[in-house]
Amino acid sequence: MAQDAALLTARLFADGYCIVPIAVTQEAIAALDRDVSSRFAATPFCEGDFYGARTKRFGALLRRSSHVAALVRHRLILDIVEAALSPYCQRVALNLTQAVELHPGALAQIPHRDEDLYGGPKGEIEYQVNVLWPLTPFTAANGATRVWPGSHRIGAPADPGGDPGIAVIMPPGSALVWLGSTLHGGGANLTDTVRRAVIVGYTLGWLRSFENQYLVYPPDIARTFDPDLAALVGYAQHLPNLGNVEGQCPSILLRDPSLDNLAAIDALRPDQAAALRDYVATQEAARAGLIGG
Repeated sequence: MAQDAALLTARLFADGYCIVPIAVTQEAIAALDRDVSSRFAATPFCEGDFYGARTKRFGALLRRSSHVAALVRHRLILDIVEAALSPYCQRVALNLTQAVELHPGALAQIPHRDEDLYGGPKGEIEYQVNVLWPLTPFTAANGATRVWPGSHRIGAPADPGGDPGIAVIMPPGSALVWLGSTLHGGGANLTDTVRRAVIVGYTLGWLRSFENQYLVYPPDIARTFDPDLAALVGYAQHLPNLGNVEGQCPSILLRDPSLDNLAAIDALRPDQAAALRDYVATQEAARAGLIGG
């Protein structure tokens, strides 16, 4: 497969998912796997049929491994994500980072659409894009994620019935990208070894994130991030003025934790700013005419 953002985005919209082959080195993935191994060992199994009784999950990965930022900010992946989501928002935001470990005996996850988190109308816009990075080889036997091609289309059934879907077989270093409207689910682990992966999710910048980024990465942690990563996490306004702190960009908290004596500053889209300038200029001209008269 070509490493071409336009081609991969076309496949994403055509099928509801695409595979980015060898997006990072296996050495980088191995280093990330080493960083999270002890956390997997200390994490209890999930509770509930959706998360899975033979599955372990944990988030906040940007503060658990220095190798996660490269996945979150992978330029090719972001090009695909932004192409999918930018028609519906001014900026995208990080939705979650989550490590997942399927143990032997894990059952197949119910086919589901991630966009069902949100109560808005379906089929009109895309709400999110998720990316799965295998830490161990994905096989049909060890629980490789299953996808249902075309299930993102308007009118596609929410229940695939007897259709088993496609098991996405990938080596570490490759990535599976899918739309929030695409049916998918973890497979059953029929082997005697664990299957590990990291999920990085992105959403429209005006939506509430699956993982509460501001609690996971409070200012004392986020100020160690570079500005672009901090903005992706949420320390940036979505124009116009959404997500402000005392009328300013929340990135101010990364420079100065004091919230006293701040002036509110407009943060508008260019079209809004231009319309506002014209509106104000008209009033000022009218006022000047009155004074002059």
